Amino acid sequence: MKRVALIDYGSGNLRSAAKAIQRAADENAIALDLRVTAKTEDVTAADAIVLPGVGAFADCYRGLSSLGGMIDALNDQVIAKAKPFLGICVGMQLMASVGREHGEHKGLGWIDGAVELLKPSDAALKIPHMGWNQLNLRQPQHPVLAGIHSGDHAYFVHSYHFAAQDRGNVLAEADYGGPVLAAIGRDNMVGTQFHPEKSQATGLRLLANFLRWRP
Repeated sequence: MKRVALIDYGSGNLRSAAKAIQRAADENAIALDLRVTAKTEDVTAADAIVLPGVGAFADCYRGLSSLGGMIDALNDQVIAKAKPFLGICVGMQLMASVGREHGEHKGLGWIDGAVELLKPSDAALKIPHMGWNQLNLRQPQHPVLAGIHSGDHAYFVHSYHFAAQDRGNVLAEADYGGPVLAAIGRDNMVGTQFHPEKSQATGLRLLANFLRWRP
């Protein structure tokens, strides 16, 4: 039985994320105990952790900080104990050192880089970047990307992007007036700028891969 904690800190499409994770488990015969939770004890008891996020970087970090002891618990379970971690959208961006949305705000600092405003080279491209876009895999051998290919589509909604300091941490990109980070990873951590819960077959495949992953 895989115990997964989906963190509820007041930011993120929790119902859709929970339904997609459960569906990925059901369709792949993965026994799942999914807890949508704001409790540090559930994070401590989990085998894997998912952090969603929708909205502004600073608001999401504040929401996470407002759950007493949650950031300490995440650092302990993800960094010290190396449990599998998936960040979704702003949940992925929070892994960065800093977010530059309406000022400069510290992130969790797990992967070096900054979250910055999208600046497409084509002035006709609108911000936010919203809708379906093709993935360009940079590390197709990563276990969480198994069965996903360059050219597969995923669903994006964002105005800011993760500018990773180390290109070796970039798992996939999309093109939106230039390359835009679509997935990032290091050690036991992965994150997607796109929404797997809205990305149909591609998203379900990624979620199933994450549930099976033993980094």
